[in-house]
Amino acid sequence: MDFDVIVVGGGPAGLMAAIAAAEQGAHVLLLDKGDKLGRKLAISGGGRCNVTNAMPIDELIKHIPGNGRFLHSALAAFDNQDIITFFKNLGVELKEEDHGRMFPVSNDAKSVVTALLNKMRSLHISVRTNSPVQTVLYSTHACGVKTMNGEKLYSEAVIVAVGGKSVPQTGSPVGVTGTSNRVIGVKTRSGETYYANSVIVSVGGKSVPNTGSTGDGYAWAKAAGHTITELYPTEVPLTSEESFIKEKTLQGLSLSDVAVTLINPKGKAIQTHRWDMLFTHFGLSGPAILRLSQFVVKALKKFKTKDVTVLIDVKPDVREEELVQNLHHLAESDPKKAVKNVWKGIVPERYLLFIFDQIGLSPDRNFHELSKEDIRQMAKMLKGFPVRISGTLSIEKAFITGGGVSLKEVNPKTLESKLMPGLYFCGEILDIHGYTGGYNITSAFVTGHAAGLAAAQSYVH
Repeated sequence: MDFDVIVVGGGPAGLMAAIAAAEQGAHVLLLDKGDKLGRKLAISGGGRCNVTNAMPIDELIKHIPGNGRFLHSALAAFDNQDIITFFKNLGVELKEEDHGRMFPVSNDAKSVVTALLNKMRSLHISVRTNSPVQTVLYSTHACGVKTMNGEKLYSEAVIVAVGGKSVPQTGSPVGVTGTSNRVIGVKTRSGETYYANSVIVSVGGKSVPNTGSTGDGYAWAKAAGHTITELYPTEVPLTSEESFIKEKTLQGLSLSDVAVTLINPKGKAIQTHRWDMLFTHFGLSGPAILRLSQFVVKALKKFKTKDVTVLIDVKPDVREEELVQNLHHLAESDPKKAVKNVWKGIVPERYLLFIFDQIGLSPDRNFHELSKEDIRQMAKMLKGFPVRISGTLSIEKAFITGGGVSLKEVNPKTLESKLMPGLYFCGEILDIHGYTGGYNITSAFVTGHAAGLAAAQSYVH
């Protein structure tokens, strides 16, 4: 064998997998299709790299709603505190910010990438960039293949090298039968073949394709017999056909610490998230909206409707009746003053004037010209302004891919395929996804570490 372990993909999961394997004494090769490693890390966290999240493990898993419980075994061996210590030992001090988010003190994602690359060099990990993998090679001993026209061909060994989608020919094999399947290596698009006892696939999903995540690994997983669950965008901005969105009335306006709630067609709340949000020229964005997006995707599909409704509550700590009283008191305290001035500061002025317009109330009225219903309507809109949501931006525009390699077919402790010995998966290619805030990178590092450790230990004695 050329190598003990081959890692395909140089994102956070792949880099951690390569390091973990090499630390066990394995001879490791890392292949990446791009010209540099760590591209997704370099742009994460707005270029600052949200390395992990310091929340307690139970809370952390709750923030990975896409099968986060699968990570229990991997986290037991290498958790978020271990990630913090790992980077500290590499010379990268981290600091905690709001919501438990951990960033490098340098505020520079490049310091994280550089530290990982330096660690790889010290471990003598072989790296090939600009080396896109075409196929993962699988060997089946004492077996044969069956073609589409029914012909059976027998051999002592069959190497399965299935790339992406193609039009099958009459003589194309449709089945492989045998007694001893396993990974034997990979073949690149330029024709090089590298052999290894273990191959770790960490090529990401389909989101942020400019970093190299273009869904290449799904075909390789399918060739090994794996199921790919339905792929969909998560942590993605929402789109809307509302007239005020199309007219860009609120474009660029951000609202801080709001509660956004997705409701079903009967008006019942499905999910609420509280954080900041932003109005855009196509719909809604910002942390609270991104977290809500996966539930929007699922609701549109479940209810088979053209749109769903999101309610924006800009006063989540105040009950509606209490807000009515507060608005009434403010207006009454300066009865001759225009309500746009006495209510100024409750929310950004641009949003306040927008709500005035939405309920048909003149902002120049004073207390004596206000009815109780006017005040109640204002409070109602501040507590739950409805926005009809038609969908999301594409999966390529999403931060994270929902769906992926079915977890039923992967060992949660080792990340090894249950169907193909020597094949491992880590990172976003798996059917695991979390909210933004360091949770997805934590999942990548944790699964990468588990896969690298197990792949090396399966060979190194």
